Amino acid sequence: MSGTPPPFAPFEWMIAWRYLRARRAEGGVSVMTWISLIGITLAVFALIATLAVRSGFRAEFVDTILGANAHVTVYQSGVVDSDGRLDRTIQDYDAMAAALRSVPSVTRAAPLIKGQVMSNLRSRNAGVQVFGMKAENLKELPRIADPQSGRGDIERFNEGIAIGSGVAQSLGATVGDKIKIISPNGVRTAFGTSPRVSAYEVVYIFSAGRYDIDNTRVYLPFKEAQNFFDRDGVADEIEVMVEEPEAVEDIVLDLIRAAGERTLVWTWRDASGGFLRALEVEDNVMFIIMSILVLIAAMNIVSGLIMLVKNKGRDIGILRTMGLTEGTVLRVFFICGAFTGLIGTVLGVTLGCLFAIYIDPIFSFVNMAMGGGVWDPSIRGIYHLPAKLEPADVLSAVVLSLGLSFVVTIFPARRAARMNPVEALRYE
Repeated sequence: MSGTPPPFAPFEWMIAWRYLRARRAEGGVSVMTWISLIGITLAVFALIATLAVRSGFRAEFVDTILGANAHVTVYQSGVVDSDGRLDRTIQDYDAMAAALRSVPSVTRAAPLIKGQVMSNLRSRNAGVQVFGMKAENLKELPRIADPQSGRGDIERFNEGIAIGSGVAQSLGATVGDKIKIISPNGVRTAFGTSPRVSAYEVVYIFSAGRYDIDNTRVYLPFKEAQNFFDRDGVADEIEVMVEEPEAVEDIVLDLIRAAGERTLVWTWRDASGGFLRALEVEDNVMFIIMSILVLIAAMNIVSGLIMLVKNKGRDIGILRTMGLTEGTVLRVFFICGAFTGLIGTVLGVTLGCLFAIYIDPIFSFVNMAMGGGVWDPSIRGIYHLPAKLEPADVLSAVVLSLGLSFVVTIFPARRAARMNPVEALRYE
């Protein structure tokens, strides 16, 4: 009828607000409300913090892969040479690189020489992996040619050698020092194979952000690497960069057609796919665990509302005799529970976002309080704990928290709405 107030009318909000502001004499209700609020806040905070760290770790890990490594490595199947050895080298590497660069979405194709050697400076030694590359191609690697993290002059690359920061630390090398690289597969003489030894000036020290790269990799000029590893006129493989690394599988066939017969490819997903799949499984498990925490926190709202309904039985009976419908009573107690969940969600989202934004100073404080060594880059691969706020992650946390809060509130609210006013007032 025309005199019926609309749902969630102002007086319903007023009654719900009065119930939430319980007097000290009804301290049980107030305490349970605070417990519910704190529980929802902490659960949402933990969920958003976990999702942000998860997203940040994956983004940092993938960025270090794509910023210092080839998106696709192109090489050839082996053929037996005149000496009976399997030869995988690429003869016409410049022509193949040009053909690969003609493929749509390919941004870079660079011939490469690879080899593992021993590096030495004074009394220190370190095993390293040598990448022979042209200077113009080295400058196209964003994680290597980074002026903010690099030391020295990359423009002088053709005059010496570029080494990772971890290699420099292991050898005690700085820009200007001359380091030796020693290959056991050296010069053949009448008395056997003599190790090949060459000395190069350190002209550039890079930090790619990955522990394994910085501690093992050095770059030599392409021509010098050809001479050192006895690869005159050939390359070991070709590094290819593409516009959309996440969709690299879509152009694999085009790359094979462009490179010709005997071509084999190895994408960055092939190299790191197992780790990325493990991260994805871990992400799903962590989301489920955090969702259970939010559910447990939301169940506190049920406990608080049940106590509220029990303590307000007389008020419910009076309101019903005054003409309030079951729907009105249900909405009043629904507002009580939903409002608690809403405030807890807002506070949790705020704390979670602040944690993700200020994770570096927070982590530095924790590391200092624990005496250092909390984050071991040799195990985790990257040097710091990253966090990245994704709108989809925040939205999923908000939807989950509010959805659970609203759903669990309905059951005690229905119990209040169906309470018999005669029974509620019988002993009053």
